[in-house]
Amino acid sequence: MKFLPIVWRNLMRRKIRTIFTLLSIFVAFVLFGYLMAVRTAFGMGVDLAGADRLMVLNKISIIMPLPYSYGERLKAVEGVKEVTYANWFGGYYQETKNQFANMAVDAETWLRMYPEFIVPEDQKKAWLADRQGAIVGADTAKRFGWKVGDRVPLQATIFRRPDGKAWEFNISGIYDSPVKGTDKTQLFFHWQYLNEALRKMSFADQVGWYVIKIGDPEQSPAIARKIDGMFANSPTETKTDSEKNFVAGWAKQIGKFSLITQLVAAAAILMILLVAANTMAQSIRERTNELAVLKTLGFGDGRVLAMVLLESCVLAIVGGATGLALSWTLVTVGGDPTGNFLPAFYLPVRDVIAGAVMVLALGLAAGAVPAWQAGRLRIVDALRRN
Repeated sequence: MKFLPIVWRNLMRRKIRTIFTLLSIFVAFVLFGYLMAVRTAFGMGVDLAGADRLMVLNKISIIMPLPYSYGERLKAVEGVKEVTYANWFGGYYQETKNQFANMAVDAETWLRMYPEFIVPEDQKKAWLADRQGAIVGADTAKRFGWKVGDRVPLQATIFRRPDGKAWEFNISGIYDSPVKGTDKTQLFFHWQYLNEALRKMSFADQVGWYVIKIGDPEQSPAIARKIDGMFANSPTETKTDSEKNFVAGWAKQIGKFSLITQLVAAAAILMILLVAANTMAQSIRERTNELAVLKTLGFGDGRVLAMVLLESCVLAIVGGATGLALSWTLVTVGGDPTGNFLPAFYLPVRDVIAGAVMVLALGLAAGAVPAWQAGRLRIVDALRRN
């Protein structure tokens, strides 16, 4: 540590070059932080999907419904502890750009199936008692300024009313969650309310999908095969899979964002590695005679090598650490840059740690060759060059 003043003075010898190199590293790690936050947002549902939950869908497509009558048969399957169901509603608030996830669900079983959704007990009772009641995530309530007791109209994109009017819901409660990354942008209302209206349009007694909770996650494949076998050769066959696989498959329909973000981040870090390595190489070439003088004064090869590596690491740490710090601040304070299109937007601690490791690796890699050259430099040869 006593050589830090010398290292810093060497870095400031060419201030403009050092500043631009620092800015390059800084921008690269700001980009890294943002990309990791986006990757986390698109992979969030996969990480949080329950290992003990299975999804039962129509074998043809997720947009095709299943009979409501399947629910009782699913409850009778050995190993099944809980069954719930939902319909995707696809409504928007006021303008089409204000779309968010909203579903018709069986209220009691839905909350038992997803205990990470926390609703105050009085609000839960109010929701269960109100046929037109709904609960909404804290993020969406904040986005639109909704509060408990508000009456909210949603214009449907799938289940349109014959008269063209909007569906109206009473905000009975606002759910939150202590689990980091939980989707708090959704709105849930009573499936029975939707079903009553659909009877007039001959679409009644159908659900979009079933969610079942099983006692032993190890039995998931066997139970899935048993369920699909029950409905084989029926007019509406099923496809049963784990919730994790279902969410992962849904994410793949959007695109391979995880791979794309990692490739972009890797390309940025690689380019900065080349820039930093070039900066260090130029710095060492300019100070060849000074290194020879240091060796003449008794600095060994190992100490000279360590000083050059330290110089490279200081350059990487100053630029990389400030870049990571700014990206974390922007993600945490600024929130979702897409206007709440993403259900959750944050930078996980694991990615911050990974970024810190990459900063150190960048410093070591950028300075490795110049440090090796400085360490093996012969005094006579160095002085002869000048």
